[in-house]
Order: sequence, then structure tokens, then C-alpha cells
Amino acid sequence: MTQTAYLALDTQTLPDRLAHLPALIEQLGEDAQQWSVREVGDGNLNLVFIVQSAKGSVIVKQALPYVRLVGDSWPLPLYRAYYEYHALTRQALRDPGSVPEIYHFDEDQALIVMEFLSPHVILRTKLIAGETVAGLGAFCGTFCARMAFRGSELSMKSPDKKADVALFAGNVEIPAITEGLVFTDPYFDAEMNNHTPELDPIVRSLRANIDLKRVAQSMLAKFASTTETMLHGDLHSGSIMSIDTQSRVIDPEFAQYGPMGFDIGMLAANYLMAYFSQPAHRGTDLATYQTWILSVIEDCFTTFEQEFRHLWQTERTGMLYSQALFEDQGQSSASACDAVLEGIWSDALRFCGIEMHRRCLSLAHNADFESIEDTSIRAPLEARNIEMGTTLILTADTLHTPKDLTSLARAFNEKDFL
Repeated sequence: MTQTAYLALDTQTLPDRLAHLPALIEQLGEDAQQWSVREVGDGNLNLVFIVQSAKGSVIVKQALPYVRLVGDSWPLPLYRAYYEYHALTRQALRDPGSVPEIYHFDEDQALIVMEFLSPHVILRTKLIAGETVAGLGAFCGTFCARMAFRGSELSMKSPDKKADVALFAGNVEIPAITEGLVFTDPYFDAEMNNHTPELDPIVRSLRANIDLKRVAQSMLAKFASTTETMLHGDLHSGSIMSIDTQSRVIDPEFAQYGPMGFDIGMLAANYLMAYFSQPAHRGTDLATYQTWILSVIEDCFTTFEQEFRHLWQTERTGMLYSQALFEDQGQSSASACDAVLEGIWSDALRFCGIEMHRRCLSLAHNADFESIEDTSIRAPLEARNIEMGTTLILTADTLHTPKDLTSLARAFNEKDFL
């Protein structure tokens, strides 16, 4: 793009403005007038276009200078596209094939041109529709483990890690959204909060729980001050695209360095919300499909641990838990790995519970519940989700295995709180 002043794209202007880019010419051909452009952004923040021609197709994603869900009353910096680009390049190196290929990045226009994933669809859509994805839990667990390990000083050289932390530390406004909407707003009457009216007694009880708020704030402190690894920052079933046998991760614009348990905890929460919402979406296949969702959660955590242990044994080349302290002296580092994984697990469960709260009580709910129009049906399902979230936050240390987590979900799925 020739101009440097930012200007939002639309379906009419996109072909002329991007026609000169070699990356688009290579993918779509030289005749921009033959390009078909559709705006398909249905998220909370950005413009997203599918651009197609007889030759091929791409996604063009452009940041807006405000939160799209709210409007220009909530300004948001365009630099989030810069961090999304850098996150995608690192994810592609740390887990090849897990994210879309980048064709072009324009910092001035806050614009990324990337691979169009087709026939992939948003995973949350598949979960609501009752569709399964082969190997989903293993894919997610592998991705989270590789991101956690390879983005940390277990693997990275310390100067490289510190430089990366410094780079992503500039992404201030985006993590601030998480710090507010996820960790803080659910626990008081914040201006942009909304919840299903029938949940009022549940919400009053939750906001009166001082121990709950204390632990939630301790997790906010950990999120805001820990730089263990590069996070996706917004990993949920809406940031994964899948077909029946394959998945890819998208939209890491919330990337920052933070605690290793954050991404997998947030993802587990969204699978649990999919689980609790299913009675409103399924018929005779309800039990079978809910069992499959819980198996995805178990596979995700089990694969995370297996892959993390494998990387510990084969790629532990950073300054942390150096082999000079263990293996080179004929000693095992297994107990150290156990301790690191135990910390990740307990953090993940607490982050999971907090995300289960915010998706029902704060801004930006998810469609698993929101697509249930009858609030008399929706509210009892959300109540199960909220109450389990509270239990996870307060009693994470009593759960030791993925099966403990899914057994707890089964127990809450049988309870009535309203």
C-alpha cells in the first residue's frame, strides 16, 4: 500500500488499494478487478475480508482504531496488528503448521494478509452444532506445550527471551482489556457488564465472596507480572478453526509474555462452557457428545504434560534447570519437571474458573450460551458453569488429574442452582 496514513478498508476500496502487492498478485493474480471481496469479521475487534479469484484466495485482516463490539467510544491502538504479526511468526516456528501462513504485513495500515483456511470453520460453531474433530485435544495440548516451553528460558537463550519480553511489553492496551474484563469486572458491577437476569442471586453471592475475589486478584497479579512464556492471550474455541480431522490456531493479537498455565486454562474453560451448554443444543445424542467434549479436555491436558516432558528431556537448553545441575552430574531432573508441571496445572485451573465467570458476567460472552434465546433454559446452564468456576478458583489444589477435572464437571452438570 503506497500511503502511510491509516485508512480502513472496505469491500469496494480493497482491490485498488492492495492490487500492487506482490504477495496478493502471487496468490490472486494481477487483475484486481476480478477479485471477489467479502467482509466476514464477526469478532469483537477487527475487519476481516475473504479475497478470492480464479487463481486462489487470502484473508485480509485489518485492525480498527476502536473496539468493534462497542464502537468508537472505546478507542484501541492499531499496534495490536504488529503484535499479532510477531506472535504468528513465533508460533509458526515453535509449532510448525499450527497457524495460518503470513503472506504480507503492513504496519502503517495495521494489516495482515494471510492464508485463507478453507473449508475450516470456527471451532465454536462446530461445538454448538454437535460436530466432532479428530485429534482435537491432542492438537491443543501439543500447541500449548510447545508454546509454553519453547517461548520460555527453559528453551530460549536468556538474551533472546528478554528481548522478546521487551518487545511484547509494548502491547499495553490489549492486555489491559484482559486485566479488566476477565479478572476484575465479573466481580463487581462494572459499567459494561451484562448477565442473564435469572442469574441475579448467583451473581450477588459470587460478588460477596471475599475469598473468591482475593484468589482471582492473586491470579491477576500473576498474569500481569509473570513473563514465563509468550502467550496467545485469547485462546478459546473461537480462535481455533477446524475441519473434521485438522485444526489451526488464529487471532493471537492479545499476545504477551505471561504465566504458562494461562492459555491452556482459558481454552479448557471454553470447552467446559461448551459442555455445560449442550442440553440446549442436543437431543438424543446429548450424553455421547458431552462425553466427547470431556475427552477433549482430558486429551488436551494429558498431551500437554507428555509433550512438555518430552521437550524437557530433549530441548532444555535455556538457563532454567540447566542440565549442568542435574543430568551432567548423573542426577535426574524429573522431580523439577514434576514441580513445574504442578504449578502450571494449578494456575491453569484457576485461570479456567475465572474465564468461566467472565464469559457469563462481563462483556463479550460466547455463543455457546448466548445463542440459547430462552433465558429460562440458558440461566440454569450458566449457573452450573459459574458455580464450577468458583470451585475451581477456590479448590484447584484438591484436583490432581484431568479426570478429576472432568469428574467435577459431570457432578456440576447434574446440579440445579436456580
